[in-house]
Amino acid sequence: MPRAKSTPKRNKSALAATVLLVALGILAIRLPTVAAQRSSDYSYWAPLVDVYALVERHFFKDPDREAMQIGAIRGMLEALDDPYTEYVPPRDVADFDRAIRGSYVGIGAEVNMREGFLQIVSPMDGSPAFMAGLEADDLIVGVDGESTFGKGINDIISKLLGTPGTKVRVTVEREGGRHDLPEGAQDPSIEGAVGEAPGVAPGRIRFDLVIVRDRIRAATLKGLHRDGEQWSYWVDPEEKIAYIRITQFTETTIPALSSTTKALLDEGMRAFILDLRFNTGGSLQAAIEMADLFLESGTIVSTRGRTAREQTARASARGTLPDFPMVVLINGVSASASEIVAGALSDNDRAVIVGERTYGKGSVQSVHRLPSGQGQLKITEQYYYLPSGRLLHRMDDSTVWGVDPSPGFFVPMTNPENREMMRIRRQEEILRRDRDDNGDWSNPEWILEHLRDRQLTAGVEALRIYLNTGAWQPTGEEVPEGTMQVAALQEEQRRLRLLERELIRTQTRIGALEGVVAQDALEKPDLIPDNARLTDGRIIIYDADGNIVSELRITDEMLEPWLIDAPLERIKRDDDAPIARGRTPEAAPKP
Repeated sequence: MPRAKSTPKRNKSALAATVLLVALGILAIRLPTVAAQRSSDYSYWAPLVDVYALVERHFFKDPDREAMQIGAIRGMLEALDDPYTEYVPPRDVADFDRAIRGSYVGIGAEVNMREGFLQIVSPMDGSPAFMAGLEADDLIVGVDGESTFGKGINDIISKLLGTPGTKVRVTVEREGGRHDLPEGAQDPSIEGAVGEAPGVAPGRIRFDLVIVRDRIRAATLKGLHRDGEQWSYWVDPEEKIAYIRITQFTETTIPALSSTTKALLDEGMRAFILDLRFNTGGSLQAAIEMADLFLESGTIVSTRGRTAREQTARASARGTLPDFPMVVLINGVSASASEIVAGALSDNDRAVIVGERTYGKGSVQSVHRLPSGQGQLKITEQYYYLPSGRLLHRMDDSTVWGVDPSPGFFVPMTNPENREMMRIRRQEEILRRDRDDNGDWSNPEWILEHLRDRQLTAGVEALRIYLNTGAWQPTGEEVPEGTMQVAALQEEQRRLRLLERELIRTQTRIGALEGVVAQDALEKPDLIPDNARLTDGRIIIYDADGNIVSELRITDEMLEPWLIDAPLERIKRDDDAPIARGRTPEAAPKP
């Protein structure tokens, strides 16, 4: 008798039973694993919970629970030994996001503190502050009738921020008289002294301005100097060499760079200098897009990490600018996104790199909002690798990192040179309505002499030679094997000496306090007259018998700080006069 056929209903029942058995089997296997994992997680956090409970129960005063929570999170992250992984508590999220985006709602001005008040360094182009009449060097002595004297800069800025379209009343103190008042000026809300805040200073006038807040996009692109309200970008107007400095990589950077460069091309630009010095980075996407502006093809950067698969960004021909000769300026503060751009343009032979080795910040951070809503976590997930395969990031044991200048274009600058260059640059970047400018900005030689920037000068010279000969010729120093390591070693030794000097000073002060030493015993003698010019001077060292044992050339004005804690004392002579200029070592008086 043939076997009866199974009905569909019976087949479904059998299948369901099979699925149920498999599911039960999986649960039998996974439940102990899940339970073990959960138990492990609980045991990991148990000591933290125990400590918190004991503090709550026994601490002698009511604890700051928010501070304890933040401290616990930051302590955990510090154990990772990565300075770029950080917790952003809820109260700091808005400031953090504003810095990342490069935009905010406010009045739009670069500010500083002076004489206890907020000082306008420069209003931004087209900003509410500029349109209302604020000028460089104005003091904001009040906001909405409340004195700003003695308040922290962030507290004052927070009062100037707000939502678009809202108004803020600022009390301004300006050098000058009534003829210096802008249109729209009103009687000051704060006329005289308020508490510890001083009244109006002699030769100044106070007035109120009502400013309507608006969305401000921080400008990350700058030119050579201000020409009225506009930037001038020509560092060599005769050869048509243009200059642009990028201060940060944000979502506004690439559109501004693209449009400005195209405008310069329309004006006849033949060569271009991109200044990435003192630029500490920003958006990875902005860096990739910037490199892509100048590259038709090739690798821009790769990222690799423990849990993320390797990703490679490549250039495309679409939207690429013409292939004009190009120099990129870098130094030891250029980091992260700056290094990506410089490295990509160097490895793809698109630009000559002038300056010094970069900082070596080649780690990729991502920002994650905590599911609880209690802040954000910025965490390092990957590292950057240049097209050549070189790791950008500087580890503690690294001997190679960052981006090096092109061979023959190593141009180091001393700290005094950088300070002087930055001082001049800041003056040229201030936005003033009535600029008293006697500079000869049509004369390229005057421009380079005025700016006192050796790295910029080397870049201009390189481009001039290329435009005239079609070939790159070194305008800096060759970099012998180990030069960058020597420079880095010297910098680390300098930092160590500074720390040692501070330790010695601290020990001296402790000794003075412990021994009830008179205060004047702590004062160090004035070893060198304040008006002495030291650079390229000489130090001649005699032994106890009066024989010359060494002669040293002084390479920096900052000599005295290094001598303060040395076992030296100034020899007083009858006339206490310095050695005459031009006297030879042999003729120098002996001790």
